[in-house]
Amino acid sequence: MRHNTELLQSYDALTKSVVFVQGNQGISLVDYNKVDLTPIGSGRSAYVFKIRESNRVLKVFYPPFEGIAAKEAEIYQSLKGISFYPALYDYGENYLVIDHIEGLTLFECLVHGKKMNERHVELIDEALGMARERGLNPSDIHLHNIIITPTDEVKLIDVARFRQEKFCTQWEDIKTVFYKYYIKKYFPKKWSARILYFIAALYKKKLLTRFY
Repeated sequence: MRHNTELLQSYDALTKSVVFVQGNQGISLVDYNKVDLTPIGSGRSAYVFKIRESNRVLKVFYPPFEGIAAKEAEIYQSLKGISFYPALYDYGENYLVIDHIEGLTLFECLVHGKKMNERHVELIDEALGMARERGLNPSDIHLHNIIITPTDEVKLIDVARFRQEKFCTQWEDIKTVFYKYYIKKYFPKKWSARILYFIAALYKKKLLTRFY
């Protein structure tokens, strides 16, 4: 997995250029190498940057989540060769370097009104099945970590929880809603982000089980 020293030092230097600060509202990004990095997203444990003039991204974990980097890297190594998942190029104490995936997440598809179909669901099932064949337990599958590419293929990212022991029902619940509601002609295909986040909050509190 480790490549030449110059490349390693380059990734390491890019990571060291990223500076976070803890504030009243949580972690904030305050500085990074603006020549070589472009911020493209953030989550509950990391910021993601597109590495300019490449098809790779740098995922930098902030305190206290740095240890997730090695765990997620190990999982990506287990998934090596499966086209549904990005390839891992390098990792360090608090970062990963993986493929940059073009496309829209399922969440963005709903916000933009891009229609999803049964083939997408079948491909996601296939991707998760292939992960299970590698001894993993796909968990925490949600609308933000499944991407539909411009060529209408499916990619899955953020695999850190693929070694959880408990059975995760999130993807099965999404599928149930898809077949019970989404594919119906009357069901709206475009939703505001605010409504989707509200629905997600209700789901986490287990207040929606009677509907599916």
